Amino acid sequence: MEQVDVAIVGGGPAGTAAARAAATRGASALVLEKGVPRADRDRLGPDSTDAAGFLDYWTEIAGLDPDTLPEEVIHQTLSGAEFVGPTESVTLSNTGINSEYPHFGFAFDRAKFDDWHREQAEAAGADYRVGTGVRDVETTHTGTPTHNLVLADGSEIRADYLVLADGPQRRITMGVLDQYLPPEKAASKLLSPPEANHIAYQEYRRFPADAFDADRIKFWWGWLPGHTAYPWVFPNSDRVARVGLTMPIGMSLDDVPNPQAYELLKPEDESMPSPREFLDRFLETVYGAEYDIESEMPRLENYGKDAGTETYPISSTRPIDSPTDLGIAVVGGAMGATSAFHEGGDHLALRTGTLAGELAASENLSAYNRAWKDAAGPEMRRNVALSDMVRGYGPADWDRVLGIGNRMLKNQAGAVPNIRSALSVGVPALKLFLAYRYTKFGLRDDRVVQIAERDYEH
Repeated sequence: MEQVDVAIVGGGPAGTAAARAAATRGASALVLEKGVPRADRDRLGPDSTDAAGFLDYWTEIAGLDPDTLPEEVIHQTLSGAEFVGPTESVTLSNTGINSEYPHFGFAFDRAKFDDWHREQAEAAGADYRVGTGVRDVETTHTGTPTHNLVLADGSEIRADYLVLADGPQRRITMGVLDQYLPPEKAASKLLSPPEANHIAYQEYRRFPADAFDADRIKFWWGWLPGHTAYPWVFPNSDRVARVGLTMPIGMSLDDVPNPQAYELLKPEDESMPSPREFLDRFLETVYGAEYDIESEMPRLENYGKDAGTETYPISSTRPIDSPTDLGIAVVGGAMGATSAFHEGGDHLALRTGTLAGELAASENLSAYNRAWKDAAGPEMRRNVALSDMVRGYGPADWDRVLGIGNRMLKNQAGAVPNIRSALSVGVPALKLFLAYRYTKFGLRDDRVVQIAERDYEH
């Protein structure tokens, strides 16, 4: 049986970051990636679905220097983000968080980004194997824990440390963690993809020159029913944009209190439209008056995973701790670090993966849960707090909040709200600001996690 120091399940950003960090510190690191075909990649790789972009301060969280990225990875530098409600809109040109990166952020090619991270991990000495997934993991508890990974082809790998980086689908993670959790805390219950994820669908379309915002990402809030559900337009290069949406999995019209209030629902709808149908309605509503959608904004079939389209899960749950005394660390989307609220989380995947790889190579994995909270906890608390605040919001709520946001932005520097700008706008803004601070305060210390380290039994 082959023996390695660190075995990593999943070859996306979190997995490759873990492999690179471990190999850099002298450990033998093996990445196991089942591989997903893409029209725009000439080899199998991870499920590299394009995200919105990379914000300025995310580079510090990720430990990423954008100047080291190959030129073909970055599509555009971004100058801002626009949030469009039913009648109100807000444009941000500053995240409000200090960063050395001089722009608002950048849009990037996720497949090329992932391939570059794979190459960096391999250059550091890690072994990246693609094409055969992991079927099962058995952990031996006597003495120092060891992990036997059974691959789909029947071969086996033994590892001292196990890093679970299998993304929001968590096919291996749930089975591994359930062995050590009581039924009420089972990972297969709290992290079940149909319950804990959103479904996202996007298309690659070439825009007319006067409709293509090359330096801005755009979100439409209050147009779709569902918690943190929204359409988007994100710029690539050569006037290509990713047009898509995210929505909860399995939502029905019976779950929507006021369906007539939503722009993209119709009175004749007898069931919840599919993501593709919603996207067709969105394009027609926003751009149809000026353009013939199919001829002037065509879908490009040589992009993405399936003829110019991509359907993929996004984690929409709270993060979890790992059973580190068993030599196991869960990272990235598998641990709930990424978020449907801000459309992605490559920065959190890179940071948690790096920490897990470093600590495993140093035989100090017990420090991982505290390390990720120190490094990435504030970002996760922001995401969870904002997501919790808007639960139950309808179109009128989004218009109210965007209107307050517009007034507050006139009285503050950057996008992060402060008490002075809230007071300057009045009671509605102060209530909104205090609600956010109160919600975030409730997530302090270890309260942000839904599975704590103490919950594991073995």
